[in-house]
Amino acid sequence: MSRPIIEVRNVSKLYRLGSIGAGTFQDALKRRWALMLGREDPLKRVGEKELMIPRDHPQAGSEPNTFWALKDVTFDVREGEVLGVIGKNGAGKSTLLKILSRITEPTEGRIVMRGRVASLLEVGTGFHPDLTGRENIYLNGAILGMRTREIDARFDDIVEFSEVERFIDTPVKRYSSGMYVRLAFAVAAHLDPEILVVDEVLAVGDAEFQKKCLGKMQDVAASGRTVLFVSHNMNTVRSFCTQCVFIEAGRATAGLPVPTAIARYMGVSPVHASTSVDMTTLPRQFSALGDSIRFTRVDVLSHPVRETEDICFGLEVNAAESVKGLLLGAYIGVPGQRCLGVAQTELPGELKHGKNYLKLRIRGGQLASGEYVAGFFIRDSFRDYDYVREFLPFVVEPAVTDDWTSYWHPSWGSVRFACQVSAETEQDAAAAEVSHSAVSLSEQDARP
Repeated sequence: MSRPIIEVRNVSKLYRLGSIGAGTFQDALKRRWALMLGREDPLKRVGEKELMIPRDHPQAGSEPNTFWALKDVTFDVREGEVLGVIGKNGAGKSTLLKILSRITEPTEGRIVMRGRVASLLEVGTGFHPDLTGRENIYLNGAILGMRTREIDARFDDIVEFSEVERFIDTPVKRYSSGMYVRLAFAVAAHLDPEILVVDEVLAVGDAEFQKKCLGKMQDVAASGRTVLFVSHNMNTVRSFCTQCVFIEAGRATAGLPVPTAIARYMGVSPVHASTSVDMTTLPRQFSALGDSIRFTRVDVLSHPVRETEDICFGLEVNAAESVKGLLLGAYIGVPGQRCLGVAQTELPGELKHGKNYLKLRIRGGQLASGEYVAGFFIRDSFRDYDYVREFLPFVVEPAVTDDWTSYWHPSWGSVRFACQVSAETEQDAAAAEVSHSAVSLSEQDARP
């Protein structure tokens, strides 16, 4: 197996809160002496509150007013991967990308980057405000180690993508934030770096340009290059990334499947495949459903669940009386999202008084590999008897096959649509057209 294109090992970053520097060397000595004696800062202004971080804070450093923005972060990224970096505001995402982009150095740990890195971290990063757009394009190319003729070959594509042709010879300090971002992204994406690092800066652009940028990043990834992408838009992460790093309070959990990372970000418990759940104590969707028919237990009968195999649920249902004409159904969803779809079917015969054991089978091949949750309902044409929202986690594993047609990319979604294709000759198509025309004429003749 080839070496990772990015290796991050035990990386930590420590910041000191408050001002940097003390003015003069004499002032620095006074402050240091007071700190050693445990006295108050002699140069602190009257009424000034000292920035403090509680000692029990999970990111507190060993010295006063120090703060671990990142702590012991370790992960690898393979060539061609699209890695999503997600987490709440202040978690440490931007600090990680700045370290990977060599804008700042880690306090501890080491990083190995095997390739040229182009970064788009915030508006203005990498551009000189007094230079024109044209000059900044060549400046960034030179920083990446490209020759002038290589930049010349890509120049027209960069300008066309950024849509700032009229202003390309204007100093970029005159640009709006949207123009700045368009040109910066075009430069980063078109100068062929092996590693593209993109922070949330794309949020500055309009919806059409964001879509254009995502399409370009997908082209970059498809060409075998590596993308690191930070976003708070989980739909974009879900459709674009192949795996995720989730950062919380400076600590990272790496190698997560995209649905699991999104579930953690959304505050939903990560999915752990369950084989059996007691439903008697679960909350119901509607409080006025009554107890005449009640789910009491569910089992996942197919374990493990594979893409090409049927999904079977065994349901234990308690009925206070015998009832006919019922529908049994399952809601299938993805953690942290809305429902994907519903499977429902009519019960054969009647639901008998007392305990009933029902098997609900969902035809295989319709769900891509990933993590899902299921909920169940039982109803007739007039009312719901019982309805439990999505609560049962299960995992669909990739099919064990050498058939390349079963390959599924995470960006393609969660549902596989069944389809068939047939080859027809020109004679078949002509015959079908003649038959259609004959039917149309017959319909006209039949009209009064």
